[in-house]
Amino acid sequence: MSAGRRPIARPAGLLAAALLALASLLARVPGPMAHEVRPAYLALTETAPGLFDVLFKTPMVGDMRLALHVELPASAQAVSPVLSRRSDDALVQSWRVRARDGLEGQVVGVAGLDASLSDALLRVEFADGRSVVERLTPSRPKATIPARPSRLDVAATYLPLGVEHILTGVDHLLFVFGLMLLTRGNRRLVMAITAFTVAHSITLAAATLGYVHAPQRPVEAVIALSIAFVALEAAHARQGREGLGARAPWIVAFLFGLLHGFGFAGALSETGLPEGHIPIALLFFNVGVEAGQLLFVTAVLGVGAAIASTRLPIPRWAALAPPYAVGSLAMFWVFQRLSSF
Repeated sequence: MSAGRRPIARPAGLLAAALLALASLLARVPGPMAHEVRPAYLALTETAPGLFDVLFKTPMVGDMRLALHVELPASAQAVSPVLSRRSDDALVQSWRVRARDGLEGQVVGVAGLDASLSDALLRVEFADGRSVVERLTPSRPKATIPARPSRLDVAATYLPLGVEHILTGVDHLLFVFGLMLLTRGNRRLVMAITAFTVAHSITLAAATLGYVHAPQRPVEAVIALSIAFVALEAAHARQGREGLGARAPWIVAFLFGLLHGFGFAGALSETGLPEGHIPIALLFFNVGVEAGQLLFVTAVLGVGAAIASTRLPIPRWAALAPPYAVGSLAMFWVFQRLSSF
């Protein structure tokens, strides 16, 4: 039976036509932002008692940067000039300060965050090996640096980081959406999503702990290629030509999930893991990723069911629209990321 005569057999297929407009919008997102919306990043590293190297990365869109500035305690005075350089999609500033009262118990923040839609990651590393990681938000642009973070503090920081990373990682979400287009039946979908979860959890842990390493830019290019592959498999399946992806989507999900784990590890490596609480931080970051992924899958299925219940007259050829849209966007990312090598 030809593609033009095949009915759309499940809510995800009905939803796909509606998401075509969204895919067209995403295609206009600049390349560096297509992978994920990165927050600002502030790192203070103690090199001697009371002496801290400051690194501040501010996101940029084109030649414009967010109007964000570091707020340090009044006892912290700059002892070197501020050096600025452009790095990919961020402005990187570095300088040195002397905090005569130290930073334990002091308030550190990012001015201007409350007037933006961005978050900021704050990392303070002390000379004795202790480290503190805080997530600053528009509603909480400042944080008090504790002497020693508790396990609960670590969990409360890394859980939302994981959720934020997956929900702002457009390419990871499109891969999951591609799996939803590719699979038929809830049982196969659960198996595919589970396989993807297990696989990226393995490489996330291995890469974050330093057991394996993969260069980030090639990884991001191949991640885009993985999206194109599942989109192609979905298109073939809807034309009656099922390949390996449609027959055993859990295999494809597991193999490419290993690759996506390196992408998650790249984001986590920028934040770092707190000394003494590495297992807790890694566990709750991964739990956050899975929670965000579950929210996305639930939302897609819910919207798809709502569209199906309206019984709108959707053309039968619309079944091919989403895999072609997702695949086209993915190939655009492939060539764009290859050109940045």
